[in-house]
Amino acid sequence: MSQNLARLAQRIDFSQGSGSEEEEAAGAEGDAQDWAGAGSSADQDDEEGLVKFQPSLWPWDSVRNNLRSALTEMCVLYDVLSIVRDKKFMTLDPVSQDALPPKQNPQTLQLISKKKSLAGAAQILLKGAERLTKSVTENQENKLQRDFNSELLRLRQHWKLRKVGDKILGDLSYRSAGSLFPHHGTFEVIKNTDIDLDKKIPEDYCPLDVQIPSDLEGSAYIKVSIQKQAPDIGDLGTVNLFKRPLPKSKPGSPHWQTKLEAAQNVLLCKEIFAQLSREAVQIKSQIPHIVVKNQIISQPFPSLQLLISLCHSSNDKKSQKSATEKQSPEDHLYVLEHNLHLLIREFHKQTLSSIMMPHPASAPFGHKRMRLSGPQAFDKNEINSLQSSEGLLEKIIKQAKHIFLRSRTAATIDSLASRIEDPQIQAHWSNINDVYESSVKVLITSQGYEQICKSIQLQLNIGVEQIRVVHRDGRVITLSHQEQELQDFLLSQMSQHQVHAVQQLAKVMGWQVLSFSNHVGLGPIESIGNASAITVASPSGDYAISVRNGPESGSKIMVQFPRNQCKDLPKSDVLQDSKWNHLRGPFREVQWNKMEGRNFVYKMELLMSALSPCLL
Repeated sequence: MSQNLARLAQRIDFSQGSGSEEEEAAGAEGDAQDWAGAGSSADQDDEEGLVKFQPSLWPWDSVRNNLRSALTEMCVLYDVLSIVRDKKFMTLDPVSQDALPPKQNPQTLQLISKKKSLAGAAQILLKGAERLTKSVTENQENKLQRDFNSELLRLRQHWKLRKVGDKILGDLSYRSAGSLFPHHGTFEVIKNTDIDLDKKIPEDYCPLDVQIPSDLEGSAYIKVSIQKQAPDIGDLGTVNLFKRPLPKSKPGSPHWQTKLEAAQNVLLCKEIFAQLSREAVQIKSQIPHIVVKNQIISQPFPSLQLLISLCHSSNDKKSQKSATEKQSPEDHLYVLEHNLHLLIREFHKQTLSSIMMPHPASAPFGHKRMRLSGPQAFDKNEINSLQSSEGLLEKIIKQAKHIFLRSRTAATIDSLASRIEDPQIQAHWSNINDVYESSVKVLITSQGYEQICKSIQLQLNIGVEQIRVVHRDGRVITLSHQEQELQDFLLSQMSQHQVHAVQQLAKVMGWQVLSFSNHVGLGPIESIGNASAITVASPSGDYAISVRNGPESGSKIMVQFPRNQCKDLPKSDVLQDSKWNHLRGPFREVQWNKMEGRNFVYKMELLMSALSPCLL
């Protein structure tokens, strides 16, 4: 820019006059002639063609023109400098320096250029880091300085709020879900003013706080347990209820959320216990239910008690001391607790669904089947079946009966499997069960002979008060809840398995089955079930084996030899011909305990092999 300005200044010729002054003088004279008069306009036009411009003969005229041009240039330069100073529309670049002498090393130049490039990049990175740190600190300050309105908005997204006067009240109850519990379940939203905002704000500070009713503070849960030995009724009111640890708040969630969830859980537990207590008083049963303070006592089976307790602990020091005390181990059924929560939600759903929309005036309000009872002529039993509905207590008692019966069945099968090694008993429990019914498949096998000895397969359907046993052939046997009945039945089936195993083994070994009976009427009477027996003959017919097995007496094996091998037989006068010597003689008992073998079927296989002829 400066070079261009200097080049233009050199082109100016200060010796020549400016043509603008001559034009201005001619214009002034023309104006004077116009003002002279309008009448002589035709003469003036003729004179203008003759008059010629005369330059001024003033000696300082050239100096004045030069000074005026210089002043114009200075004004232009001043305007340019003022524009450059603001740096809005024009900037000045430094004049490029002359090239360095060729004596310097090119590696030095590369090092200098890299250094400048790295310095520029470092400057850009430092500026970006400053901006990031600035934004992070601003976000942290915004989190620490949360206002009351933003927290109130978050609270409103999770809980029902309403404004009553100058107070903000919330609802903890399940009335909107169909609950009929009379507790109001109202909490108040207050502003937290316990902290000085001028000082350092802690990380867990929240400008909003909630105030819940005193009877909903702390933690609560429903404890369901089964006791086999009934305690003294006079001591039932002195049960020490221990405190369950409070749930930990999730990271990022406000403290009022955990507080309100705990209070709502206390309200739900109180509603469940109130419903159970009401039904325990109203239900008429053979053994009446007992409600003592915070416990409900029921007797589903003889010598068995179902205890439903409401455990509520506040945050005071006494409850904390009782929580530290060691509690005796109890059979705590958490499954029933979960089922209680599910049942109360079903009860709420039924309450909501019972609200009927307006019907025609000719049809009464109520259930649809009840409205159809008249046109379809229902009898009294059908109408009573429509009106009857089980309550929470009846459902939970039925579930407790099923759980106890299932656990007793599993314990009986496990005890027999651990006590009796031969035959082996296996139980396969179904993964998909109902709350009132479970199934287990029982297999009785012998080790090493699972393929040929699998005749005993039982399907146990465990219900509420009884067990249905389905055999492989389709026979159904119903057992009661008594443990001894199931144990005696399984022992009789294990005894029959040994005889069935001998029958299957005889078919494999080529022996002939002479007789078979599951219920033998001869011999000593068994206290558990009946004894079973089988008699098999060798392929040649010379030998016979008779097996008698009972659940209590055990197994007894007899072998019958040919007469010619019996030296102790006295000579008979009747049987004179030698052909009668080929008949089998009397039976002899085998000392079964002294035989080698890992189980009953293996010993029987050895005995059959020893008595069979060797075919070469």
